[in-house]
Amino acid sequence: MSKAKILLQLDCDSQPSSFDAIVALDAGVERLLAYGSMEPLTVRNLVHGAMFTRGGEDLKSTAIFLGGSDVGQVEDNLRQVLATFFGPVRVSVMADPNGSSTTAAAAVLTAAKHIPLHGLKAGVLGGTGPVGLRICQLLAERGATVTLVSRQLERARAAADLIRSLASGFSVKPVAAESADEMLAACTGQQALFAAGAAGVRLLDGDWMAGLGDLRVAVDCNAVPPTGLAGIAATDRSRTAGPTVVYGALGVGGLKMKIHRRCIARLFEANDLVLDLDGIMEVAESLAFNVG
Repeated sequence: MSKAKILLQLDCDSQPSSFDAIVALDAGVERLLAYGSMEPLTVRNLVHGAMFTRGGEDLKSTAIFLGGSDVGQVEDNLRQVLATFFGPVRVSVMADPNGSSTTAAAAVLTAAKHIPLHGLKAGVLGGTGPVGLRICQLLAERGATVTLVSRQLERARAAADLIRSLASGFSVKPVAAESADEMLAACTGQQALFAAGAAGVRLLDGDWMAGLGDLRVAVDCNAVPPTGLAGIAATDRSRTAGPTVVYGALGVGGLKMKIHRRCIARLFEANDLVLDLDGIMEVAESLAFNVG
């Protein structure tokens, strides 16, 4: 008799995310155990419960999802989870703080539908935030030349250094842009543009696209009004604006949801999967989908 698919949702926020819970249930989870205010010590105790209640093939019927708004805390919790496992006594785990990794994967794969990523000149506005940082990493891993834009040069440099530390040859240039003119200048010459700033913050206003003749794809990840890029609606999906194809947050949202659900389903196919950013992107790239 097969065991019920049980997912432990371990969230660093006091209230576990209702969004993550609903997606998990829609992805086929049969029992959801949600816990808030998770930190490494409490995570360790709950992971022991997941490890020692089932054995052999039944281990793959239990999995762990790590979420929450504090990206650093989620990463600490992931390290604790992996350190708690030993030998074959483990379950599959996915980490997606605030949906940043699944959103970044969707944004990058959306751009890849229209233009090759290797050799691409790409600008990421709000590149130090959770989604922006992950977009930068995914682009750099695939051979793009990335301009990481932040309002503070120190933060941009720190984020670029972090990505470059992952592998030699990653091309990430930090740029500070406090004014609208500086922001527009950072976008000049880019073939793809990703807006990943804070919710409700306008990054480029007016007819900003008019002076960017090289731009072929623009993706705005902000669904909260006002959108990050003027002239791009949250619902835009493969809309043509001159030589540029544009997407709003809801326009890439369908793919993000598909990736998220598929990752949850994958957790129950084996007991040793680790779906961090690269693991999530691997699952996303294996999907057969149409983002056009």
